[in-house]
Amino acid sequence: MSGTSDTADTLAEAPSPKQEFWQGVCDESPLMFGVIPFGLVFGVLGIESGLDPLQTILLSAILFGGASQVVFAQLWAAGVPALIVGSSVCVINIRHVLYSASMAFHLRHLSLRWRLLLGYLLTDEAYAVSIKRFTNGRAGPFQHFHLLGSGTLLWTGWQASTIMGVVVGKTIPESWSLSFAIPLTFIAVIAPIMRTRAEIAAAVTAGSLATICQPLPWNSWLVIAAFGGITVGWTVHHLNNAKRCAG
Repeated sequence: MSGTSDTADTLAEAPSPKQEFWQGVCDESPLMFGVIPFGLVFGVLGIESGLDPLQTILLSAILFGGASQVVFAQLWAAGVPALIVGSSVCVINIRHVLYSASMAFHLRHLSLRWRLLLGYLLTDEAYAVSIKRFTNGRAGPFQHFHLLGSGTLLWTGWQASTIMGVVVGKTIPESWSLSFAIPLTFIAVIAPIMRTRAEIAAAVTAGSLATICQPLPWNSWLVIAAFGGITVGWTVHHLNNAKRCAG
């Protein structure tokens, strides 16, 4: 009986689905200052690449991945064959496989419908705030509503800013340098969660490889940087654990 009572008390103390959803919205909100300019930039870029307004807006809704959408528009404008465009987008989106693998442990109990929905909403910024929530020990049985909240806010803001970019993009002065919001967004995602030596080593390695490997074709620099960062981060983590055990 005590085990059943403890479980009931835990569920009673856990945040409700509504609380988790709005916590996800609140946690995601600061990152929207970088996401909205990013969406504006894509809206402008989509039109300049030769896509019509509807195609640009639908691309944001269907593909829903900032970096891959920008690459798609750039390659499309350059007249690159469709096979290479599609392959490049797939290579860039491989990072979502890594996000999914990290999230799988926390979402494995959900139905297929839930996992498909959350998989669609799983982007860089939504992952960053929700994985922090999932691993801090405060999330309860309804923690997936946190990802629903963060992902929904991001999706809504991204679609709205894309439409704004399509409609009023040409009137935005170049002096605003909105494209600078793209790297700032990712810095805002990564910086707050880097605390250990392994995490810092992974970030430095990935950033260095991404810079060095830029000339490589098919945007393969992204995959090389990702796996290089993972390898170095895991190695540093393993060595640190070995030192602790030896001590």
